[in-house]
Amino acid sequence: MTAPRITVNGTEAPISPAAPHTTVLDFLRERGLTGTKEGCAEGECGACAILVARPGTNEPTDWVAVNACLLPAAALDGQEVVTSEGLATAGASGTPGTLHPVQEEMAVRGGSQCGYCTPGFVCSMAAEYYRPDRCAHADPAEGAGPGHGPSAEGTDPEHGPNGFDLHALSGNLCRCTGYRPIRDAAFAVGAPADEDPLARRRAQSPPAPVATEYVHEGSAFLRRNTLDETLWLLRERPDAVVVAGSTDWGVEVNIRARRADCVIAVDRLPELRELRVGSDAIEIGAALTLTEIERRLDGQVPLLAELFPQFASRLIRNGATLGGNLGTGSPIGDSPPVLLALDASVVLAGADGERQVPLAEYFTGYRRSVRRPGELIRAVRVPLPLSPVVAFHKIAKRRFDDISSVAVAFALDVEDGIVRKARIGLGGVAATPIRALTTEEALEGRPWTAETVEAAARVLRTEGTPMNDQRASAAYRSAMLGQSLLKLYAQTTEAVTS
Repeated sequence: MTAPRITVNGTEAPISPAAPHTTVLDFLRERGLTGTKEGCAEGECGACAILVARPGTNEPTDWVAVNACLLPAAALDGQEVVTSEGLATAGASGTPGTLHPVQEEMAVRGGSQCGYCTPGFVCSMAAEYYRPDRCAHADPAEGAGPGHGPSAEGTDPEHGPNGFDLHALSGNLCRCTGYRPIRDAAFAVGAPADEDPLARRRAQSPPAPVATEYVHEGSAFLRRNTLDETLWLLRERPDAVVVAGSTDWGVEVNIRARRADCVIAVDRLPELRELRVGSDAIEIGAALTLTEIERRLDGQVPLLAELFPQFASRLIRNGATLGGNLGTGSPIGDSPPVLLALDASVVLAGADGERQVPLAEYFTGYRRSVRRPGELIRAVRVPLPLSPVVAFHKIAKRRFDDISSVAVAFALDVEDGIVRKARIGLGGVAATPIRALTTEEALEGRPWTAETVEAAARVLRTEGTPMNDQRASAAYRSAMLGQSLLKLYAQTTEAVTS
């Protein structure tokens, strides 16, 4: 194994002598790349956003924006990074001192005031600027491009005439400029020029995953090439912290100052990055990011399609994985209720083989599960066919990028006006994510009518053991459970009659 290093703005930089827990943010700033800022240290503000070359969906490489404050620098061993400083010379004409098109639009449209958040916005905007299929969704009648402003009339407020998806900026906060000029800048950028080096870079494969063994002052960051090697390593180091996108562990390191003697990365294991659609099930690799799953499924699982835009921010979804969300065992994660409603199972892999566990039987207590020491979540399996009546309701203080007070997922089979099957997943109302089994029983075999739904809503209000905390009271949580089922019925009735 070679000494761990990262290619930053085209130049290789050794990770040593940084400690294994050192974040990419601190690694970059220590090298004078101070455009990358720390605002919150927990992935909420986007001031630390950078671009990483990752396997693409429609091209060999995608430029993906991630939170540098959450990732350990060792996690990017062998990978390729571009910061806000590198955009100007790498992504425009290649001439030093030339602004990148997104930087130019931010400047001319007044998108920056104090400037603290601007580098993060620019990197997130650049990731969307380079999204290969963005311009395919542009409206040529609007004439979007450098020097042309967006037309607000007749356009989706969350998508520009140039195909720009504003959700790409959902993890970036600005406290002084206001978002209208930033939106104007996003909706004004055109297509990358033919000579744009970062656009041309998409046609080449991203850096291949490398095995990493970085040990410094008694702490280790380790990555193996295969699942088998990783499982044997876990058997030797059962105390190790396993990370993929590090969106949870990074917060623990930054906010709670947690340290680990050994961290094992699984994010690049090929066995955990497969997505297979079969005749009886869809198998989703545990280390695929939520963004990768979203783009590769492309709406094939409507309930997951409802979840993704409400799961934190694009910056988080670019790193977060289903395996990580289930592995932490949090009762307020947004994906477990959806997967419970989908009747999903988890595939657990250990050195002695694999086993499949229904997700409804996976959680055993607060942040505890049936997963044994030395086991990894290899994949999540969603059985087919899918129920046609689905919804995901997230009740939170903010529509996006927030922890749910309550999360409710529905998947119903309604045939000839009768509920043949009901699956309801709940989050935020118990020590674990749970199925609303009593409510499911109250619905199944009964007519899908207002009377049935009102009675079942009263039952749903009694499910779980909600508590009072800073996000919501127990009474509010219970009320929202019942209201969520009434909302589903109203939406379903409108869909049928419209």
